Amino acid sequence: MIERFIELGQGYGDLYEMLEIMKTNQERIHNTFVFVSEKDGKKVASFAVAMKPVGDSKFMPIYICREGIPYNAEKTSQRYDLFKEGIEAANKILITLEVKHSSAYVETTLYYQYLIGLLRLYHYIPNLG
Repeated sequence: MIERFIELGQGYGDLYEMLEIMKTNQERIHNTFVFVSEKDGKKVASFAVAMKPVGDSKFMPIYICREGIPYNAEKTSQRYDLFKEGIEAANKILITLEVKHSSAYVETTLYYQYLIGLLRLYHYIPNLG
């Protein structure tokens, strides 16, 4: 299986694009995630959705809105609530993981490899092979 993160952006428009992808591809949703990280004492969230491969393809896209949403577990934001509503409409569960901030890596590619390793370790995406 080949997993690849596809970054949509960090704004409201990008979240709406992700929600539309989820809505029109509900049967393809594998898992949904909130990656929580901290930078300069502030927590931020990344929203992500892993999609099942199409047909005989071995490609699993993982759409992500990276670190653009302030995160507070006690008081959720409007974007968090919208994402959660989209997940509930698709009859899926939200998986929340505490992760390192992407600024800890020299390149975004290395950050995404780190996330793929975590997702594979916890069996949230299929194993290699």
